Amino acid sequence: MYNRFILIPLLLILIRLGAHAQNFELNTWYLKDPATDSIYGISLPKAYQFLQEKKRKSVPVIVAVLDSGVDTTHEDLKKNLWHNLGEIPGNGIDDDHNGYIDDVYGWNFLGGKDGKNLTKASSEKSRFYYQYKNTFELPTLDTQLLSAKDKNTYYWWKKAADEMKGDPDEESQIRMLSMASRTLQKYDQIIRAEMKKDTFSVDNLEKFIPTSKPGKDAKLGYLTFIRLFEVDDDFTNQKLLFELNNELDKMRIDSANRHTPPTDYRALFIKDDYFNLSDSLYGNPDVMSDGESAMHGTQVAGLIGAERGNGVGLDGIADNVKLMILRMVPNGDEYDKDIALAIRYAVNNGAKVINMSFGKSHSPEKNWIDSAVKYAEDRDVLIVHSAGNESVSLDEKPKFPNPWLGAWNRYANNYLTIGASSDLHITDCLTADFSNYSANLVDFFAPGVKIFSTQSGGNVYGKSDGTSFSGPIVAGIAALIRSYYPSLSSTEIVQLLQKTVTIPKESKTCIPAINKDKTLTAWKSMSKTGGIVNAYQAIKAADEINQLKAKPGPRLKK
Repeated sequence: MYNRFILIPLLLILIRLGAHAQNFELNTWYLKDPATDSIYGISLPKAYQFLQEKKRKSVPVIVAVLDSGVDTTHEDLKKNLWHNLGEIPGNGIDDDHNGYIDDVYGWNFLGGKDGKNLTKASSEKSRFYYQYKNTFELPTLDTQLLSAKDKNTYYWWKKAADEMKGDPDEESQIRMLSMASRTLQKYDQIIRAEMKKDTFSVDNLEKFIPTSKPGKDAKLGYLTFIRLFEVDDDFTNQKLLFELNNELDKMRIDSANRHTPPTDYRALFIKDDYFNLSDSLYGNPDVMSDGESAMHGTQVAGLIGAERGNGVGLDGIADNVKLMILRMVPNGDEYDKDIALAIRYAVNNGAKVINMSFGKSHSPEKNWIDSAVKYAEDRDVLIVHSAGNESVSLDEKPKFPNPWLGAWNRYANNYLTIGASSDLHITDCLTADFSNYSANLVDFFAPGVKIFSTQSGGNVYGKSDGTSFSGPIVAGIAALIRSYYPSLSSTEIVQLLQKTVTIPKESKTCIPAINKDKTLTAWKSMSKTGGIVNAYQAIKAADEINQLKAKPGPRLKK
């Protein structure tokens, strides 16, 4: 799973706030217009103004959110959730006969029929490594005698084996992260008791005046830690500890798996026949799970379709959208089977746009996913995928899923891969320092730094970084186009989004890299288009195509 975390290479990725941001409206920066506001946003207000002037009418569009789950009780989301009208909630019957019982909001592919839910998983590299360890880790193995298929499997297994060697500093990093977690949890417990509230932001804490010495010490220690890593003032204690402990959990699992096979969490919770794709009716309808797990998916969903004009939180990108929730991202690497079946579920149940803000470095059953992507392509469903947050070129270090359809020997034409951009009011570079990039595999960039959205755990909001949030911004724009111009195909939308990007006036930008000297390169080397998505220009282009389609063709003479 692509994760943006708040600590740095000692511990992961630092969330930065640039020196220019004091008088800058961060919550809505990504919506601004590059021409009139001098900010590299997506120009959404101008897009809506254009639609209003043209008196365009919209139709509902279903967007499938393939993610960690969504807080279905959130005030800014619940009115825009997809409801399976063929299903009677909670009656334990598959009313619409699609194979999934009580799938009212979507489906949870990480659940068991007993109602229990899988929340964490090992890395794909460790699962893949141990799956073939006894086959390929033989002193007598002659790789030249392997079949073409087995050679390909061996190639990826060898890469996994090399990655399993790990970082020599890993144990010390785990110890330091464990110490940070224990200290913050101690501070958190003291502060919550004195504030008499379970959830607080950095801003809340700064304004709070403790009365006891332990309270004063806890506040000072907590704020010292927060300031050291420059965490946003609206970052809540719950989100901080959740992400910190999630990352620690993943690191511990990865470290343990270097020496012993990973725990088969799937067998404990889901209990399907994993390598049998036709065993597809596993899971349960609990798309929210324990709530905490739904943080990432809730942020993604809000960007696409938070209720517009209700006076709370934020306005989502698309104004006539229904969010179909498909939970298939654990804390750890997703399973290929869940990805493939979630795509098929989305297509079969009416989604016209699919957002996938996740990824991993290995995909042993990629053919399953390729087939599902082709299934979506054949049925005119657009897929938007985040490029990932490792600061690497996808040409050098491939990530999965991706649009390459191996069995068809070509790229899917309904698929977009999105990198993360910033603005010079926020950071020193227009490219986000964490974003993956590629002149061949990334279509374009979209805002992904300091992105304000809904969060799980009540009616909570906050800002986060990541290509995970660049993707849904584009998915929201795609949904907007499909809503107002339903005659346009997914391929046409892919092409017009590519052609209407904003080309920054700064011809060069930083090559994304964490804690390295900033090296400049041409924008065009970062993606296929060398630009940042622009909703206004895309809507204008969609309108032009729509008008051309509406014109009658030449009549044949009798």
